[in-house]
Amino acid sequence: MHDLIRTILAFCVVLGVLVFIHELGHYLAARWRGVKVETFSIGFGPPLVRWTDKAGTEWRVGPIPLGGFVKPHGFEGPDEATDEQKAAWEPGRTFHDKPVLSRAIIILAGPVFNFVLAFVLFVLLFATCGQPIPRNEVAGVKAGSAAATAGLKIGDTILGLGDLNSSDVAAIQKQVASEPGQQTTIHIKRGAEDLSLPVTLGTVKPSSAQAKPIGQLGIEFASTPGAPQSFPKAVVSGAKATWMTTVQTLDGLIQIITGQHTARDLGGPLRIAQMSGQVAQYGFASLLSFMALLSVNLGLINLFPVPILDGGRLVFYLVEAIRGRPVPKKIQELGFQAGFALLAGLFLFSTFNDLSSFGLFRWLSSLAG
Repeated sequence: MHDLIRTILAFCVVLGVLVFIHELGHYLAARWRGVKVETFSIGFGPPLVRWTDKAGTEWRVGPIPLGGFVKPHGFEGPDEATDEQKAAWEPGRTFHDKPVLSRAIIILAGPVFNFVLAFVLFVLLFATCGQPIPRNEVAGVKAGSAAATAGLKIGDTILGLGDLNSSDVAAIQKQVASEPGQQTTIHIKRGAEDLSLPVTLGTVKPSSAQAKPIGQLGIEFASTPGAPQSFPKAVVSGAKATWMTTVQTLDGLIQIITGQHTARDLGGPLRIAQMSGQVAQYGFASLLSFMALLSVNLGLINLFPVPILDGGRLVFYLVEAIRGRPVPKKIQELGFQAGFALLAGLFLFSTFNDLSSFGLFRWLSSLAG
């Protein structure tokens, strides 16, 4: 029961902060560009708490912590607004009347704030706890990976790989990367016992056609916090960490989209909840690092050119800026319908992956048998 409560609380805190910062970006940009904000909601469903501030914005907290939204005044536009909505419009403060650049800034600000949050969290982490130093202990094993097939377990200490008699993490990672698809032996210490496990390394095809495939083991190394850094150094390290996390996340998404990596690695809300609970038990520093990673993911995903996402709207605004007039309403509607169907399908697929990774279907199969 204690673990369940911790998981639920950690999930609500992690997702709540990420969604709040994302929507805060839209909100502040709207106010900056002279657009009134009618609603700022964190969570979906009937509001548990609501209040209206002096600027006329209704703030809500909903019971389902899977997202949120900001509704700018006049967001619906003249073609889709009712007569009652049009009568309530305040001249000069509606979203649809603003120039395309202002509308694009308001939409772009949400993802941008997610990257800013990741940067701030990394800076805070490095300034207070230092930059984590990886050590040769297995902290996680990816399901279906070469490591899982070989029988590696969390807590194993890696002593070497093949003819590499070194426990240095960087050396192990370099050796693995240089031997895609190779059969080798991984030397570990498990408790008081030294073991040598045969392993066939996985292969990852890089996004560039000219680049060579790289090997993959499928483990996560444990890490030890380093010494706290000075603030200027933490800023530089935070910027580098944000950039590297963005590049690695984007590369992983591209590999899944292009079929170079299995789509079963896609996780949904259930896996995020599970990982939030697991990370929370390792302390505040681990939770900060996890939130920074998720914030980058949220920012990147929202920039994808899918019409229902921020990136899709930005594509419409770019076309409008080039053409000098908005994209036809019919095309926008079809785009939003297709985008909603795509996101709904991804949500169901990722939830299926989550339930599969939890062993639900194996358990149901055993009951049926």
